[in-house]
Amino acid sequence: MPVAGKKFTAALTKVDRDKQYAIPDAVKLVKAAAFAKFNETVDMAVRLGVDPRHADQVVRGTVVLPHGTGKTVRVLVVTQGDRVKDAQAAGADFVGVEFIQKLKDGWLDCDVIVATPDVMGQLGALGKILGPRGLMPNPKAGTVTMDVARAVREIKAGKIEFRVDKTGNVHAPIGKVSFSEQQLVENIQAFMDTIVKAKPAAAKGVYLRSATVSSTMGPGVRLEMAVYR
Repeated sequence: MPVAGKKFTAALTKVDRDKQYAIPDAVKLVKAAAFAKFNETVDMAVRLGVDPRHADQVVRGTVVLPHGTGKTVRVLVVTQGDRVKDAQAAGADFVGVEFIQKLKDGWLDCDVIVATPDVMGQLGALGKILGPRGLMPNPKAGTVTMDVARAVREIKAGKIEFRVDKTGNVHAPIGKVSFSEQQLVENIQAFMDTIVKAKPAAAKGVYLRSATVSSTMGPGVRLEMAVYR
């Protein structure tokens, strides 16, 4: 059985595991309990009352966090013609249809792939490579679009994609410990509001069952759910 380290045990004493905290109070605790020497990521974990085995209860979507995630995102845009210049002007790190062959050869030095519909037939053949890594462009995530410039700007500004897993949980990074309390509060509020709006019509009973915020190494802090019910 794993044994918690001294630093984690000390951080755990700052949090009442049986209590639900308002978002501002939870953020204060997460920042106070962070102890790693690196700039820890602040993560959200939301447990939903859905059954992902049914297609009409799958929760997925995107949200542009007001203050981004604090991570530098490398964006590849697979397109051709005039949209190559549009993507480059918007700040894409890699642009061009020639990257399809590079992807086939094993190149994966990007975090998000945006593509125009006219090249998806070629990218589709790479499903076994890109799918497991979460890199396959998808219209629902806004990564298959003719407006590549807008897609790149949103991703660079802090747009993240979320999807419920097999156990009914949604996980997402919502910032860094170095962010101000207000920045983290606003990012969490934006994420939670989007989760609420993404509720499937087929979902029955309590939709938002619990939500926890934590730093990479720190203990989880439960959020108040009453405001969302």
